[in-house]
Amino acid sequence: MQAAFLPDRGVVKVSGDGARNFLNGLVTADVTEIKPGLGRFGALLTPQGKIIVDFLITEAPAGHGDGFLFDCPRALAQTLADKLAFYKLRAKVKVENLSDGFGVMAAWDGELAVKPDLTFADPRDPALGWRILAPEELKQKVADLIGADLVDSDAYEVHRIALGVPRGGLDFAYGDAFPHETNMDRLNGIDFDKGCYVGQEVVSRMQHRGTARTRTVKVLLDGPRPETGVSILAGDKVVGTMGSAAGTAGLALIRTDRAADALAAGLSLTAGGLAIRVADPKSLQSAERQTVA
Repeated sequence: MQAAFLPDRGVVKVSGDGARNFLNGLVTADVTEIKPGLGRFGALLTPQGKIIVDFLITEAPAGHGDGFLFDCPRALAQTLADKLAFYKLRAKVKVENLSDGFGVMAAWDGELAVKPDLTFADPRDPALGWRILAPEELKQKVADLIGADLVDSDAYEVHRIALGVPRGGLDFAYGDAFPHETNMDRLNGIDFDKGCYVGQEVVSRMQHRGTARTRTVKVLLDGPRPETGVSILAGDKVVGTMGSAAGTAGLALIRTDRAADALAAGLSLTAGGLAIRVADPKSLQSAERQTVA
């Protein structure tokens, strides 16, 4: 089993008597289902339905002061805290950015010998393993406790990319991407049965009308890795943007209909002049149109 401290992740805490209902009316996840030891994947959206910040969220047990803990991009931790504080109005909640003294570890490829406090399974994909919230100075102690080899965060990136799980800021731009474009609907990041939240109308419309035409897909590399952010071409037409890559795999934000048409016509895809292949061509197929029950 491997474990890595993720320096790009931060922690925001929301506590108070009204925290659960307050958060449930804002984010894409169903916060009513969250409890200590159980996490959910979600996002805070703009009213237009685009991702401000995505995160994993769990509930702190009483011994850690109760409240909800957000495992989020560290660069956006203060943005998340500020946005939540903006929305709280008269809600009885307290919002804190704990990132200076608190961080996130990931553990994968095995079972934990012991589950430390503030541990939960990554809800996006079982193969991603576990998340453990702890200070960076305790990373070796935590790794020893759970029975894992402590490795560099780059090893986790290789694992994440191999599983086809996108990372904001590399595989899509915050403030510019809809949840469906980053596969949040396929990674358990949107609860379509819960009540309203910010941006819910747009997300629901995309789900039921099947209007998502851009998706994050896994690609395979036969040689050097293209740079993140370069355009993906089918012939001379732009069909997407290259995201992160490691080893022989990468992620790409692709206009699926255009890429599917290009492949059907026998055209190859390139990024920065380098050949890439879609790992699963079926991922370019649009989901069947869904209707409201």
